[in-house]
Amino acid sequence: MSTTDNTETTARRRGRRPAGQDTRTALVEAARAVFAETGYDGATVRAIATRAGVDAAMVNHWFGSKEGLFAQAVLELPFDPLDVQKALRNGPDDELGERIVRTFITRWDGAGGAVFVALIRSITGHEQAAHVLRDLFQRFFSALIDSLGSDRIPLRMNLCATQMVGLGMVRYVAKFEPLTTEDVEVLVRAIAPNLQHYLTGDIG
Repeated sequence: MSTTDNTETTARRRGRRPAGQDTRTALVEAARAVFAETGYDGATVRAIATRAGVDAAMVNHWFGSKEGLFAQAVLELPFDPLDVQKALRNGPDDELGERIVRTFITRWDGAGGAVFVALIRSITGHEQAAHVLRDLFQRFFSALIDSLGSDRIPLRMNLCATQMVGLGMVRYVAKFEPLTTEDVEVLVRAIAPNLQHYLTGDIG
């Protein structure tokens, strides 16, 4: 076999990712990026597979369908809300707003913001994405507010959600500067007092 043949064979082998666990991981990461860019309706199996560097048939092999891949890549959150809740309650009640803002930003920043963006951009075309986002904030804030003994839990929960979803929209989706790249602690100091009011203040 000639040197040229060997080179071409090696190139082909490097160009096709083996159909193992690394393929699954690559598809999940690619799907998050594509869903974040286009939303659920705009994403195609071929585009996701191309981004991952694998054959489109691997989507069905690992996930059964685009819907199955979406569930794994976007609807499976990159953290456990219950674990986060427990951590947030470890501290003074009057500093809970600070801990929530700090945790929200650092967790989503750590995931590159892609999961949040994919959820937001998929809401209009995928009811399950809207359900996941609603359920996340309803369960998350309702439990925290209840533990504080505050009244009007549903209203407070929705007010908290508007604050944090709005922050996520501006930081990760619309990408308004300087908020997109602003230091976390600056945002904590600016936003936490308003969130704390929703949690424990008098809302009439």
